[in-house]
Amino acid sequence: MSKPLRLAIVISSVREGRFGPTVGEWFAGIAKDRDDLTVDVIDLADHELPRAISFEPSPEGAEALAKVSPRLETADAYVVVTPEYNHSYPASLKHLIDWHYTEWRAKPVGFVSYGGMAGGLRSVEHLRPVFAELHAVTVRDAVSFHGLDGFDDAGRPKDQTGPAGAAKVLLDQLVWWGNALREAREKTPYQA
Repeated sequence: MSKPLRLAIVISSVREGRFGPTVGEWFAGIAKDRDDLTVDVIDLADHELPRAISFEPSPEGAEALAKVSPRLETADAYVVVTPEYNHSYPASLKHLIDWHYTEWRAKPVGFVSYGGMAGGLRSVEHLRPVFAELHAVTVRDAVSFHGLDGFDDAGRPKDQTGPAGAAKVLLDQLVWWGNALREAREKTPYQA
């Protein structure tokens, strides 16, 4: 068995009263139970990134980026936990994506979405071409929660089998792609 993949789980919503940490912590718990992954949860609410994107951020901006950029760089794979805001993903996530480029290259990205009748899937479909532009590979299957009433008071899905099964499929695909791409990057550095 190869060494565990470093998985960064990005909780993307920063809104007051957000539901993202509930979904993110549930998913992180499933990922942490696996022997083939080490998990780093990056909650964007904990990282106030500089507003103006620049190749030369201010000292304050550089300090804020120094808290998140190395974590993205060392990750072998990512899972983005995203709500659906106005048929798309939150601005906080776009901001994180746009501050980084090489960190995403030749690495797999999976999605856990939530909210509304579409379960956040429209945000996922908007994210796929964004990550393709960054030379990342998005895995096909995702985990999706329609509405927010599917969780109990302890922050667990009321349906213990469906979401857990979907999470396993997503993580299995992510691990396959993560190992394949890590091996490829080690043999031949990716050129973009």
